[in-house]
Formats: sequence, structure tokens, C-alpha cells
Amino acid sequence: MSHPDENTLRKVTLGDEEAFAQLYNYYRIPALRFSVSLLKDEEEAENLIQELFLKIWLRRTQIKPEQNFNSYFFTCLRNMAFDHFKKMEKNQQMRIQYLENIEAMADDEMEEKERRLVLVQTAVESLSTKRKLILKLNLEEGKSYQEIAEFLRISKNTVKNQLVKAKQLLREQVDFAIS
Repeated sequence: MSHPDENTLRKVTLGDEEAFAQLYNYYRIPALRFSVSLLKDEEEAENLIQELFLKIWLRRTQIKPEQNFNSYFFTCLRNMAFDHFKKMEKNQQMRIQYLENIEAMADDEMEEKERRLVLVQTAVESLSTKRKLILKLNLEEGKSYQEIAEFLRISKNTVKNQLVKAKQLLREQVDFAIS
């Protein structure tokens, strides 16, 4: 196809779809080469070209057929590529900021968990030897009240009472330390 002349551009400004198709067919391949050379990504280059042709069609009444359309076209394409780079950079910065925030939250969460663990360990250490042993047998070793009672040679009810009191003391000490 030959270079679109002033008459073809004038027809485009008036909404002639056939003239626009001629414009598209003439510029598509050179535009693709130019865009790929800038973006280094054929799919993104294709998207950019489609977006430019859509803008040209929507703003066709603003085209000045007597001026250098070729220069206008490739300047628009270059500017759109630069805008694409800015958008990508901004997205990358936002991604980095998001990951940094997630990492900071995870660090804070980890610190909070460690702080609570220390509180619980301190509270457990403050229990009497008997309560500490009953708690350990129940929570760490998974023994039932009956198994603990038989192992320590105490009643099942005593095991239950000691566990209730131990857990109540732990809750009170940890709640007090947190507030």
C-alpha cells in the first residue's frame, strides 16, 4: 500500500472506515516493529498499537490532514510506550512497597508471638511444681485426667482442679501483662 495521502486522512476525519482500514494496514507493521524495539515485548507492543489506533479513531476529528501524520503517529506511539514504562515502574514500586509492608507485618506478628510466648513461659514458671507438672502432662504429653491421676497417685478431681486453677492463673497473668 502507498503512503496515506491528505485525501485518505481527510476521509478518516469524516469517519470513513475503509480509509481508516487503509491507514491501519499501512502503519500496523512499522508501528509493531517500532513498538517492539522500545518495549521488547511483542504482545505489549501489539496492545499499544491497538490502543493507539483506537485513540486515533475516537479522536479522528482532531486529525489535521495537511500536517505530517507520520510524525504525529510515531510520536504518539513513543509517548504511549514511555507512559507504559512509567506505569510499569510505578507498579513495580507499589509491588515492592506491598512486599515490604507484608514483611514488616510478619516481623511485627512474629515479635508479638515471641513476646506472648515469653509471657506464657514466665507465667508457667511461676506456677507451683505440682501444677506445672500436671499442666505439662496434660498439654505437652496429651495425657487425660485419669492417666495423670494414676501417674501422680492423686484423684482425678484433684487433677481437674489443679488444671483449672493453673489455666486461670496463666490467663490472668498473660492478660495483665498484655494490658
